[in-house]
Amino acid sequence: MKAIVVQTEQEGHPLAWQDVPEPGYGPDEVLVKIHATALNRADLFQRAGNYPPPPGASEILGLEMAGEIAALGAEVTGWQVGDRVAALLPGGGYAELVNVPAGMLIPLPAAWTFEQGAALPEVFLTAYVNLFMEAALQPGESVLVHGGASGVGTAAIQLARQAGCRVFVTAGTEQKLSVCQSLGAELAINYKTTDFAEQIRAHTQGGGVDVILDMVGAGYLERNISLLNTRGRLVFIATLSGAKAQIDIRQLMGRRLRLIGSVLRARSLAEKVEIKDRFMAQFWKQFLDGTIRPVIDSVYPIRQANQAQEKMAQNQNIGKIVLRVVD
Repeated sequence: MKAIVVQTEQEGHPLAWQDVPEPGYGPDEVLVKIHATALNRADLFQRAGNYPPPPGASEILGLEMAGEIAALGAEVTGWQVGDRVAALLPGGGYAELVNVPAGMLIPLPAAWTFEQGAALPEVFLTAYVNLFMEAALQPGESVLVHGGASGVGTAAIQLARQAGCRVFVTAGTEQKLSVCQSLGAELAINYKTTDFAEQIRAHTQGGGVDVILDMVGAGYLERNISLLNTRGRLVFIATLSGAKAQIDIRQLMGRRLRLIGSVLRARSLAEKVEIKDRFMAQFWKQFLDGTIRPVIDSVYPIRQANQAQEKMAQNQNIGKIVLRVVD
């Protein structure tokens, strides 16, 4: 089969579409012919050598995909060859074939394209686990989503709104702010031109928020903590502005705040299956009726993975960038 391979011996680690061995599959796994995959920021970090795959995972980039089941393991039931599926992956998505544990499969809605399916697993499961399992977001609470126009951000806005929560977001352009508002954000703040903490305090008449989903890290820590209501929860899912900062622990104690660090890729298969199952039980109906949808910025042929990743590196995307594997 063919897959994208990182050319680590060359400057800039360019991506090349070349022959690699086909993956095997176990008795409780299926082999999937990939039609589309999607980009995540983690792909750029792995390409640069800063985010190695977890033990046992494929070294091929790609944390999600959509395609057709090509073969079934001996113990797999409930699925057939030819079924259209999507799945979260620990790696291996930038390829023609991938092995997937049957418990991780998501049935692709009949009206969906493979590109839509590929844009779903990573960002919606990331948003779900961090908002509803880690932060225990409740109806009527408020949430601040940094990077609201990112893949995770656009997913988080929709899930939180469907759960009956008030949603505030930050983003860096007027177009991104407009998209966030169209998805249900009550307040969209341009972090480049104004202070998000001041804007939220003004909007809430001096109040704050109950939950913050943060991918920025150290640069926002002081303001994030200042915005949290009593019993507020701050969930870190990335550290784009740095990983080290000082805090006043007395603020955490006095307001009984919780700071939560979270990753998805390194979790056990059992945890990921539980996350996927709980997500589908709570929200799958809204995907089927079109209330919630993946936001797709652009679609590139897999051979243009270099250009697609450059667009993400420049923060030019709104929602997901998808790679089409099968024309």
